Amino acid sequence: IASIMNRVRDLKNKYRNEDNITDELNCTKISADTTDNSGTVNQIMMTTNNPEDWLCFLLRLEKKGIPQMDVSLLNRLIGRYSQAVTALPAEKHSQDESYARILVRFAELKALQDPEEARDQFHLARLNCKKFAFVHVAFAQFELSQGNVKKCKQLLQKAMECSAVPLEMLEIALQNFHSQKKQLLSDEEK
Repeated sequence: IASIMNRVRDLKNKYRNEDNITDELNCTKISADTTDNSGTVNQIMMTTNNPEDWLCFLLRLEKKGIPQMDVSLLNRLIGRYSQAVTALPAEKHSQDESYARILVRFAELKALQDPEEARDQFHLARLNCKKFAFVHVAFAQFELSQGNVKKCKQLLQKAMECSAVPLEMLEIALQNFHSQKKQLLSDEEK
C-alpha cells in the first residue's frame, strides 16, 4: 500500500509540476514543453477526453510555428491529430463541431504530406460529420486544389442535398466555384 501511495504521490507531483492542468484545459497557458506535451495529452485522455479540449490543445500547438515551413512541427501535429482522432470515437462525437474541426484540420495537414491519405481523411470527416457545411467545403477545396474540378462541384452539390449547415456557406462556395475562384471561401466568408 505504501508503494502504491508513493506512486500516486509521484504522479500527482509530476502533473502538478509539468503544467497547471486547469489552465492547460482552459487554453490560457502555453506549455513550456514544445516538443512532447505528453503530460497534457495524457491528462486530456484521462479526464475529459472531449473534442473541445483536444481542439484547444491542438490549435495552441499549431501556433508554435508554420507547419508548411517546419517539417518537424508538421510531423508532430499530424501525430497529435492522429492521437486525437483515435481517442475520440466517431459514434459518440459525430454531432460535435470541435470533433469535425479536428477531422478537417487533420486532413488538411495530411494534404501537405500525402494527398491520397488526405483524401481518405476528408472522406472520413465527411462520412462522420456530414451535417457541417465546412467539412464538405474543406473537402471540395482540397479536390479543387488537386485539379479535380468535377469532384469539387460534386461534393458541394452533395452537401446541399444532405442539408449541411449553414446553407449560406455552401451557396457562397458554389458561387465562388462557378466564378472559377481558386478559393471556395475567402477568410471573411469563413
